[in-house]
Amino acid sequence: MMKTVPFGSTGVHISPLCFGSLPFSPLQGYTGGTERAGAVLTRAFELGVNFIDTAQLYGNYAALRSKHSFVYASKTYAHTREGAAAAVEEARRGLDRDVIDLFLLHEQESEHTLRGHAPALEELYRLKAKGVLRAVGLSSHHVSGVWAAVRAGLDAVHPLLNMAGLGIADGSREEMEQAVAAASDAGLGVYVMKALGGGHLFRRAQEALTYASRFGHSLALGMRDIAEVEAAAAFFQTGGLPVLKEPAPRSLHIAEWCGGCGRCAAACPSDALAVINGKARPQTGCVLCGYCGAACPEFCIKVV
Repeated sequence: MMKTVPFGSTGVHISPLCFGSLPFSPLQGYTGGTERAGAVLTRAFELGVNFIDTAQLYGNYAALRSKHSFVYASKTYAHTREGAAAAVEEARRGLDRDVIDLFLLHEQESEHTLRGHAPALEELYRLKAKGVLRAVGLSSHHVSGVWAAVRAGLDAVHPLLNMAGLGIADGSREEMEQAVAAASDAGLGVYVMKALGGGHLFRRAQEALTYASRFGHSLALGMRDIAEVEAAAAFFQTGGLPVLKEPAPRSLHIAEWCGGCGRCAAACPSDALAVINGKARPQTGCVLCGYCGAACPEFCIKVV
């Protein structure tokens, strides 16, 4: 059984393993409803996992409802007060929780983008003062985004970091390490994402998890079934990772009817899409998050 740890200076206590819920999202093809997700979440809770990461974009709040006392983190792209308030209310209703433990501004790139979301950030802190939220932060694939969280004195940050540097949209792995360390030193709650680089590092999973677990207070891993939950929990309990059946390879499929509008490329947090000869094409650094598919007006992109 995992022991919880303080999440920076937030007053929240979390498990060092965070249940990343993106695999239970339509963005990655999940259509299983609440039963399958509920069984996986129950097993995670039995093993000591008390922390779940989701987002407004994921569209999976109903699947994540639970009788167990999970700590929930969600995220929103809202940039207005009204949008932020609506996003929080959507999460409260969808998760059936009066209080959301952590609410983040989704994919902030820098101090500039954080300033552009100032009204939403102010609303989140107003809701925190009312007791509706317990902590406020941002998520980022950018080194400059993590530094923005530190300089703004936010409560928490959710950065992308893995041993190969896959998906970091600016700077190097070493620069991201420095920013993440500064966030921890400043008292922010830090939970790292994409330790396995969207699955690209699966064959080096032991090494990849050993590296990423050195940073922050918790590591968010997307887990699709009970076997993956049990393996990840074993790693955090013993330091060893059981041998898992290699998952079927996944790829980003772009249909032939793509019109090259570029919305997917603009939405990609890893700058891993480009429009070439009138069609969207994946580039180096794709971590198969599926965010591009949510932005496509013609529904021609999906992770398969």
